[in-house]
Amino acid sequence: MNQLKLFIELTRLKKPIGYMLLFWPCAWGLTLAYNFNESLNLYIFYLLLFFLGSVLMRSAGCIVNDILDKEFDTKVFRTKDRPIASDKISIKLAIFYSITLCFIALLVLLNFNLFTIILALGSMPLAFTYPLMKRFTYWPQLFLGITFNYGLILGWTSIHGQINVVPIIFYIGAIFWTLGYDTIYGYQDVKDDEIIGLKSTSIKFKGKERKFLYTCYSILLILFMIGGYYMNFHYSYYILSILSLAHLFFYQMKIFNSKNPESCLKAFKSNNFFGLIVFLQILIIKNI
Repeated sequence: MNQLKLFIELTRLKKPIGYMLLFWPCAWGLTLAYNFNESLNLYIFYLLLFFLGSVLMRSAGCIVNDILDKEFDTKVFRTKDRPIASDKISIKLAIFYSITLCFIALLVLLNFNLFTIILALGSMPLAFTYPLMKRFTYWPQLFLGITFNYGLILGWTSIHGQINVVPIIFYIGAIFWTLGYDTIYGYQDVKDDEIIGLKSTSIKFKGKERKFLYTCYSILLILFMIGGYYMNFHYSYYILSILSLAHLFFYQMKIFNSKNPESCLKAFKSNNFFGLIVFLQILIIKNI
């Protein structure tokens, strides 16, 4: 039971925000691509597969992140008690867990078409090298955005078996979403990161964080509007977008305080609700 508790702690299964932020772009891409005049069975099946895949890959990613960041986690107050940093779980066992999770995720992936399988496998280097980026660049959040929103492309290709401009527009928009929310998240550790020499957009835009976040979220919404235009969405799509705008600009930015870690975490977690808003928005428009 103690090992099970440590495994759950290691993979952050009690913190669903991580795998939900990985899942929502998958759900957006799948919903954008799906023809709802056909049976819903395939849609629901794929939605469940993407959810399971998100949980598995996020869990494996957390383990790899903790292995690579062990020396840094021991120096950061928020992370010093993580299982690997505190030597409660050995690196050898952690690697075994990660390989097992990746193998199960592969079994999930094999349910999709060949093009989607190839694209997904091509994203693996991005997924497992992201933790290294904060050592070399102030833009690790950009690499996270490229990785975390890759599922939007996969959701699209799982239905169409090819890529066109539409999922790319939404994908780029989603990258700016991640740039915003992970910058907010980074302000929890900004003091410790500066001391130990790690880099992030939270540090780069310190003192200008609101301007940066407003820029990211504005580009996100503009690209989502352009994507809606290319999809020939009903005008009500743009009306429903007011909910997304209100959440990002009037709720999230109101509660965000870069000097208050609790405020940063609350604002960060609220992006799960944003993901749901966009999902419902696309789902409603596709069924009008």
